[in-house]
Amino acid sequence: MRTRARIDRRLALLIAMLVGGGAFVFASAVFGLFARGAPNMSSVVFNHVVFGIGIGIAALAIASRVDYKHWRRFAPHIFVATLALTAAVFIPQLGFEHAGGRRWLSIAGYTLQPAEFLKAGSIIMAAAYFTTVRTRIESIRWGLGGFLLILAGPVILLFAQPDLGTLGVVAASVTAIYFAAGARFRDILIMGAISIIAIGVLAYMRPYVLDRIEVFFDPSHAPQAEGYQIRQSLIAIGSGGLFGRGFGQSVQKFTYLPEPMGDSIFAVIGEEFGFFGSVILVGVFLFLALRGFSTAARAPDLFGGLLAVGISTYLVAEAFINIGALLGLAPLTGIPLTFISQGGSAMLASLGSAGILLSISRHTTRQ
Repeated sequence: MRTRARIDRRLALLIAMLVGGGAFVFASAVFGLFARGAPNMSSVVFNHVVFGIGIGIAALAIASRVDYKHWRRFAPHIFVATLALTAAVFIPQLGFEHAGGRRWLSIAGYTLQPAEFLKAGSIIMAAAYFTTVRTRIESIRWGLGGFLLILAGPVILLFAQPDLGTLGVVAASVTAIYFAAGARFRDILIMGAISIIAIGVLAYMRPYVLDRIEVFFDPSHAPQAEGYQIRQSLIAIGSGGLFGRGFGQSVQKFTYLPEPMGDSIFAVIGEEFGFFGSVILVGVFLFLALRGFSTAARAPDLFGGLLAVGISTYLVAEAFINIGALLGLAPLTGIPLTFISQGGSAMLASLGSAGILLSISRHTTRQ
């Protein structure tokens, strides 16, 4: 076997397809809000295109050339820094609240959602930690105890904001790393019990969580309130039929569909490109997952493998949670569609993480 000298071209092509295709869909969705006369559209577009895609591609290029092994040495520092940045939203005059959540920082006239970078910070920390304790991972103290300790900070901060969608992505990614590192079946059962209890506590403490669960089981529940978004999304997707109305021809984005550039953008895709276009998009994400996990399986060391598992889970799980929510297959969470939805911070974090995955692919072994 020999070591690759270049990045995985197929993996890079899948990322390019999603970013490039997503830019066209985003452009179509923008016209819907322009027609509504939405304020501050120029700054929203600038933030997504320049800060998200532009700087994000630069971050991808740089991260793909940096040896991924360096991330292990700085993992604790990166994790603490992303926790501190996420906690900064609670500082008066710096953090601000929007749509019921305190999740953003306002810096020099630009907005930043630091929780997006906490995803990557948590993944790097988990990969480094479970690589270090690989011989003791079966113990409760070092295995499950370490897993819960890593999640403690994100749980506290993201619950306080609240941003439960991002918390779900972080938990899924760190859990995937833990399993890949060798978690025991006993620990899986314990984590399952903890998850069920946590959901019950959340539903009790945060009434809107219970509302979203009720809408998930009954999409017709509160059609003008909690169930409005899923109802309008299903109408948009259903009206697309097999082949869609055509690029730019979505009707729902002009009138009823909430957040057509954000977490509802898959509904615009379904309406304009139909069932076949939606299946193609899902297929690209599936291939991205397979290629990412293949990179993990062929990584030259445990840290590279665990890091690739975490990043692949993050990028694809986020997309499938978003798609599933708009199809009524999962509760609404408000998380973006990876590489496509509006959000400069989300795009920058996703592309930077994808760059790390490409860096790992440089060192994978070829049979």
